[in-house]
Amino acid sequence: MEKKFLKAAAILCVVVSMTGCDKKTAASNDKTGKPVEITVEIFDRGTDGGKTDPTNNKWTQWIQEKILKDENIIVKFVAVPRWEETQALINLMAAGNPPDVCYTYSADNINNWAMQGGVFDLAPYTDTILKDLKEFLGPDRALPGRDMIRRQLDNTTNKLYFIPSRRMNVAMRNIFIRKDWLDILGLPLPTTTQEWYEALVAFKEKDPGNVGKDNVVPFTMTTDARWTAANIMDSFIAPDISTKDIWTHAIAERNFLIPGYKEGVRFINKLHNEGLVDKNFPLYTTSSDAKDNLIKSGVVGSFSESWDYIYREPNGILSDLRRNIPTADFVPVDCATSSDGITHKSSYDAAGLFFFIPASSKQPEAAMRYLNWLSKYENYHFIQTGPENIVHTLVDGLPKLIPNAPDGWIQNSPQNIDYTLPMNGLFLGSDEMNIKALANGYAWPPELIVNAYNIAMTNARPGIVISTKAPLTAIGPLQQTLIDKGVVIYTESITAAIADFDKVYDAGIADWLTSGAQRVLDERRENYVGP
Repeated sequence: MEKKFLKAAAILCVVVSMTGCDKKTAASNDKTGKPVEITVEIFDRGTDGGKTDPTNNKWTQWIQEKILKDENIIVKFVAVPRWEETQALINLMAAGNPPDVCYTYSADNINNWAMQGGVFDLAPYTDTILKDLKEFLGPDRALPGRDMIRRQLDNTTNKLYFIPSRRMNVAMRNIFIRKDWLDILGLPLPTTTQEWYEALVAFKEKDPGNVGKDNVVPFTMTTDARWTAANIMDSFIAPDISTKDIWTHAIAERNFLIPGYKEGVRFINKLHNEGLVDKNFPLYTTSSDAKDNLIKSGVVGSFSESWDYIYREPNGILSDLRRNIPTADFVPVDCATSSDGITHKSSYDAAGLFFFIPASSKQPEAAMRYLNWLSKYENYHFIQTGPENIVHTLVDGLPKLIPNAPDGWIQNSPQNIDYTLPMNGLFLGSDEMNIKALANGYAWPPELIVNAYNIAMTNARPGIVISTKAPLTAIGPLQQTLIDKGVVIYTESITAAIADFDKVYDAGIADWLTSGAQRVLDERRENYVGP
């Protein structure tokens, strides 16, 4: 009861603090006068693996020095926990003191704040202060006839409350499996769900890694099953399902209401009851170090994560595993087949996270000038690649990033995406150059990276983009509740006895609907506009 009261109070505070803010305009700033100070959100991903304080490191110092010289702007960074960013930003907005430049993956929350007058309108400035940003983002490939900078334009008011970053690499997830275990058992790389299942059974029964039968973990995941078991569960969705059914039923980025998805959860429940799923997965939260450390210890046979997860540094999944077991080898496999025999999977929309300026900002023009400054090649290219022979070397004329760069130059996020807001991923001027450089950006042979990328993109469906009749606002105050309840649905349904699965799953969905998912579903149905 206390938790619900605090959330309600936070939402009320948002409304109160935002009242009357929608008429603010950008004041003029003199680049030659007294410097203007702004605050900028930055994800805090922790300091494990040599990561640095995200608000004070070589990169922030370079940004601060150059933006002061170029634009006469003082930038201070405000850390927000990466894996709790939604709730953290809700709290900052409720308190009335968010950074001048904010970003999040939750477009629904921004829409909700905008409807309450809490977000600055960027529409009048796309051709002036933000002209370099507009040019960089270019045309919107998902909505022909619209520039990407205006992707989120409100069709009813012609106001623009937030702008998407441009995602350079749209690959999403892969399933990984211990190839050395398969080789010991004389099994091929699985190409179907059934073959993957049979491999897990063989891992459990035959212990090819000689780690002890009681220690073998055929498949591990976290409580965020919609991500760490996604390729498997999503494959149970009917291949011919309509765009409308997918889009309207995808609530809070959870697929519970999409027809067929329940059978995917049932399949993971079957695996769990057969001892093929890590029995401790309910203890592993999103981005769990415990899960990763288990993989590195050498007892895990398969898992699913971001398409390049095993090759990322400083995560060190494969490199740390090989320090423990030199002959170990994880490889990505394309094996989650749908009813038509095709390995349907998801890829990202070209729009990544979203950035915005709260209406509470006292320096909206300076905030926009900062965003525009980040869109210039000389700035974002250095932030992405750093000084040569320290952060990168050149291979065939293209930068190859040095893992765990020395002297404080380590990148806390891949290609420093937390600092390069207009883009998510390395950008070198063209898709061809980006892909070539992508493979250079790892401490592993380029062909391994290309193979993982190609597997993740095989039969991949891009994210659905709908230009709605009106902005969607229902999800905003409900999102964290639905996410939290989603964790309970996954955990209780997957760990239920087979005979109890339907009862447990259906009860969880009924509660989810009455907790707000039904309201969100109704709004999406009402505002859907066909492509």
